[in-house]
Amino acid sequence: MLEVKELTHAYANSEPLYENVNLSFDQSKVYTFVGASGSGKTTFLSFIAGLDSPQTGEITIDDKNINKIGLTNYRRTKIAMIFQQYNLMSYMSAIDNVLTALDITKSSHRGDKQFVLDSLKNVGISEEKARKNVQKLSGGEQQRVAIARALVVDATTVIADEPTGNLDAANSEMILKLFQDLAHNHHKTVIIVTHDSEIAKQGDVKIELKDNQFKVSNN
Repeated sequence: MLEVKELTHAYANSEPLYENVNLSFDQSKVYTFVGASGSGKTTFLSFIAGLDSPQTGEITIDDKNINKIGLTNYRRTKIAMIFQQYNLMSYMSAIDNVLTALDITKSSHRGDKQFVLDSLKNVGISEEKARKNVQKLSGGEQQRVAIARALVVDATTVIADEPTGNLDAANSEMILKLFQDLAHNHHKTVIIVTHDSEIAKQGDVKIELKDNQFKVSNN
């Protein structure tokens, strides 16, 4: 379980962005996280992903403070992150991007090319495209490679920042089903930041950030 305890944070010379926040994210559930632009979603995401630290409070996973785990180790072994900008290695093929992620995270599937090809196929990337340099793929295809890369590692928590932003409705639905399968059948925690109201409705739990307050509701 990923937990946020008494988290408070403010930008320099301003009122607190959020104050004394307590949230928990269970395994086997999809959480959708919504809020207006500038509401603080990205900052909060950076805290739970271990990319930054709040001024006060703590974040734990399986009752261990992520600072004690070590933020680099936490990001490498506990969290799989899908960024809006993809963050793919531009000089590599799609398959090599995923293989590299498996190697870096010491995944149980590292070195398994067929597993990677099957995983890319599951997100709509053919073997022909998997072997191409990612710069030769469309934005939507690069997004799917980034999603596949996050889904194949052994991390227990997947955090996705607008993962369907560059996808059409049919591909968005396919990707959402993959996230649901990952949570419900593979017992991962999935947190999706989205501005899409339809995607937000399809998680198990919706968290809305508005006026510095977090509202949690079951879908």
